Amino acid sequence: MNKIRVEILGLSTSSTSGGAYALILREVDGPRRLPIIIGAFEAQAIALEIEGIKPPRPMTHDLFKDVIDALGASITEVTITELREGTFYARLSLDTAVGDEVDSRPSDAIALAVRYAVPIYISEEVLAEAAFVPESEEQTQTDMDADAVMAPRDQLLHELNEKLQDAISREDYEAAARIRDELLRLKSGG
Repeated sequence: MNKIRVEILGLSTSSTSGGAYALILREVDGPRRLPIIIGAFEAQAIALEIEGIKPPRPMTHDLFKDVIDALGASITEVTITELREGTFYARLSLDTAVGDEVDSRPSDAIALAVRYAVPIYISEEVLAEAAFVPESEEQTQTDMDADAVMAPRDQLLHELNEKLQDAISREDYEAAARIRDELLRLKSGG
C-alpha cells in the first residue's frame, strides 16, 4: 500500500453533524486535506494532548497507552487504510516481538498517535477518493464545514463557555460552578 504522511491541521465543530467534530488532516508534502467526522470524546482526547493539558485522572486513550507501555510495546505509526461506504478504517502498527497491527477507528488511532508522537499516514487510495485541494489558504477555512477553526485549546474553552451559559440558563449552579472551575484551571495553564 502506498501511504502518504499527514499532520493534524485542526479540529472544528461540524455544523452538519450535530455535536460531532471535523478533524482536518493535511498532506505533509502536498496540498490535499482530508476531513474526518469524529465524536466529541475523541476530539477532546486529541485536543487535550495536543495542548499538553493533563487531566487529573487518565482518560481512556491515556489508560490504553499506559497498558501498551506496561506490556513492553509501543505504537510506531498509524495509517488510515480504507474508506468503505463512507466509513474510514485505520490500523495501529505496534512495536512488539511479532510486529502486530491492530484494527482501529481513525479517531482513536490519531488520539494514540499524538500521545506517542508517531507519524500518521493515509493510503493514497483514500486520499485520492476523499481528499480535497483548497483553492487558497483562506478557502481552507471555509471548506472545513465549521463555525470557526480554532486551536484545540481555544475550541475546548469555547465549548466550556457554552456549557457554562447553558448551566446558568437552566439554573444548575452546581454544574456551573464545576464548569467555571475547569475554565479557570485551563486558563491558568493547569
